[in-house]
Amino acid sequence: MATLPLRFVPDPVLRQKARRVPGMDPKLDKLIEDMLETMPAVSAVGLAAPQVGVSLRLAVIRIADEEPIVLINPQIVKKSGERIVEEGCLSIPRYRGEIRRAVSVTVKARDRHGKEFRLKATDDLLAEALEHEIDHLNGVLYIDHLESMDKLYRIDEREEEHGL
Repeated sequence: MATLPLRFVPDPVLRQKARRVPGMDPKLDKLIEDMLETMPAVSAVGLAAPQVGVSLRLAVIRIADEEPIVLINPQIVKKSGERIVEEGCLSIPRYRGEIRRAVSVTVKARDRHGKEFRLKATDDLLAEALEHEIDHLNGVLYIDHLESMDKLYRIDEREEEHGL
């Protein structure tokens, strides 16, 4: 396993719609393991493959001490409600912004064994992370959701919280 280098804005891979994962193979399993190892090294809640330079529809999320969630070819199938959240991103270090996210998010994806599953999250960090990481797979960054640049602000490194 390895800690992977992150990509930062304006790297073009962050703005591309990622390719579907065609099937499971050892290279994909290694990428998943490397992404999971990278997350604690960079204090991440979530990580999408484009953030490590791989244009594939793959994301991993780990909230606190819970088991990591591997999302292969994820799709949001339902979302409802609206809330204001303060969000940051590993690919845009030292900035945070106030944006609108759904209250409830339901996602369909495949796990690391290729089995399809659905996951619903309501009014929590997981709901926000699901939207954030799937946005990455579509070439969308949280700054694209800003109502105005007044909602974006620079943070001091000592104040920086976990990135999505």
